[in-house]
Amino acid sequence: TLQTRHAENKQDFCSIAHPYQTAAPTERSLPESRKNELVQAGWSKCWSKRENRPYWFNRFTNQSMWEMPVLGQHDDISDPLGLNAASAEGAGDAGVGNGQRKRHLSEEAAQGGLNNMVCPLVIFLQIDRYLSFHGSKQDLIYFCQLSIEICCELIYFFRDMITEYVCHCCCCRIYWDLDIQTNAVIRERAPANHLPPHPEIELQRARLTTKLRQHYQELCYQREGIEPPRESFNRWLLERKVLDKGPDPLLPSDCDPIISRSMFREVMNDIPIRLSRIKYKEEARKLLFKYAEAAKKMIDSRNATPDSRKVVKWNAEDTMNWLRRDHSASKEDYMDRLEHLRKQCGPHVTAVAKDSVEGICTKIYHISVEYVRRIRQAHQTLLKDCNITDPEAAEVQDRLVYCYPVRLALPSPNQPRVELHFENDIACLRYKGEMVKVNRGYFAKLELLYRYSCIDDPRFEKFLSRIWCLVKRYQVMFGAGVNEGMGLQGALPVPVFEVLNKQFGVSFECFASPLNSYFKQFCSAFPDTDGFFGSRGPFLNFSPASGSFEANPPFCEELKDAMVTHFEELLEKSSEPLSFIIFIPEWRDPLTPALNRMETSAFRRHHMSVPAFEHEYRSGSQHICKKEEMYYKAVHGTAVIFLQNDAGFTKWEPTPERIQELLAAYQVSQRALGSPVPSSTSSAPTIEMCRWVIRQLCF
Repeated sequence: TLQTRHAENKQDFCSIAHPYQTAAPTERSLPESRKNELVQAGWSKCWSKRENRPYWFNRFTNQSMWEMPVLGQHDDISDPLGLNAASAEGAGDAGVGNGQRKRHLSEEAAQGGLNNMVCPLVIFLQIDRYLSFHGSKQDLIYFCQLSIEICCELIYFFRDMITEYVCHCCCCRIYWDLDIQTNAVIRERAPANHLPPHPEIELQRARLTTKLRQHYQELCYQREGIEPPRESFNRWLLERKVLDKGPDPLLPSDCDPIISRSMFREVMNDIPIRLSRIKYKEEARKLLFKYAEAAKKMIDSRNATPDSRKVVKWNAEDTMNWLRRDHSASKEDYMDRLEHLRKQCGPHVTAVAKDSVEGICTKIYHISVEYVRRIRQAHQTLLKDCNITDPEAAEVQDRLVYCYPVRLALPSPNQPRVELHFENDIACLRYKGEMVKVNRGYFAKLELLYRYSCIDDPRFEKFLSRIWCLVKRYQVMFGAGVNEGMGLQGALPVPVFEVLNKQFGVSFECFASPLNSYFKQFCSAFPDTDGFFGSRGPFLNFSPASGSFEANPPFCEELKDAMVTHFEELLEKSSEPLSFIIFIPEWRDPLTPALNRMETSAFRRHHMSVPAFEHEYRSGSQHICKKEEMYYKAVHGTAVIFLQNDAGFTKWEPTPERIQELLAAYQVSQRALGSPVPSSTSSAPTIEMCRWVIRQLCF
């Protein structure tokens, strides 16, 4: 049988996986300098009470080995079979080679069971990587000197064996399904002119963006005596990029008008003081007193007209006298009085603060323009030093094709070294002391997306540096505050995505990122870093002719308004089936312009509401948060609106049965943490299933 033949050839397979295996060095054979190098690399010698023998442990990577480790081992990614790392046969240096082995459970347990899978899993992982990096199966046979029969039987044997392991992985959850193919059709487009990402430039951009945030904080405090409104800088970035025609993917540099409506509105709302949510009567009383006092102080210190000064002073003093007289008022009385005071004093306070707040917006924009100039100059200098020049314009055929990831016109320069190590379930990537972190599962997801989408790096030589740039970009965009930026990356629950795909043919996300996407095809904010991981670019620059799409935009009113305009233009222009299902906060006090436009749109086919606190979203920090923090309850209702043209309505009509199933998927009690590994209903293991489990065991 196949299993018998595998057992007979097990030693041969192991020798193929490590063809240049040599004896491991002993501790006594190393000079003192080499021992110090081991200590600096994080290795220390420990004692196993269970096995009653010593082993080596690395405090940086949590890796453990029975034999003494060898520094300078081969890179599993660029040389997966270790063909170029070990010394030739008969070399005199016993310290060179790959003789060391990790402490696998299969070495310590009796023969049989799942533990015996580790050896073939390691071999299959190496074969799988080699096929991906080096080409055809014939190439693999040439280097490994395996027959085609043995190679295929090994793979087939592994797939039979993995079925049992998958059954034991039901407790594991993933939050994406990368097997779903797209139905989004676009016109073929030329490669984008964005400059290719590089860790050195991304590090400079991160530092300048952080500095810009600090300038914003200082200006708000110095000019208005307030802290910047929470996440107002993040929304400023989103609002500016709707208008920006500049070259930088993150910072704005070419906007008209210069003054941001979003930043102006949010800063003005916190003048003269920030109004917080009130729970108790005493809090309402204190807030009313503080507002009256701050309004009076502000009108006295600014260049206000006599009429404005008179109105504000009279209302502020009248409120203070009322507070001194009436001690029996309820919380509602205080809140009504506060609302009245705001209506009376608000226009006059706004008038005296207008020039100052506009100055804040203008100053931040001009600093951003200068920072973009510095980043652009440094980036072009780096490319020039690498002899990278503008390529000739590529020929593009006028034809319809299924959507594909963004391609860059310029080739990428050589990438610097980015260090990778694992701390429990966290992948840590470090460049020049700056570390970014991703959960191990999401790191494996990024590897899959990279394999599916990247066409210029078959050997994964630039993989780590591109992950570092991607995660650093989003880290800088979110901000450094506690839970800051989570709303920008919030996503729908997995069961909702499954129903959207099953019932409405949805296979594409209009607002996502490689970190939070459910499908492997999506639009995101940064085409230069995200294109290598499947992004089709910003949605406002994406023009599909047909397909079914999900849209869950960030909470930025200007972006949502531009989104609705883009939807209606696409639906008006296309005669092919086109459908957009939009999930948007149901804010009606006041009614937001985007929600109002969609509810009155000629393309609206259905509209439903999901009540507050009865549904959940996936956390915006899902790529780094704990499993128990993956979901959070929505504190506001969610409006679900179907915008479809006639052909889209015919193909994906929101019938009562389909809507009922969508609402059922939203129920918190029905929601699982994710999809079982893998997110497939098939009982037979697929190639995707095998690869996922391999990475969890052997990565």
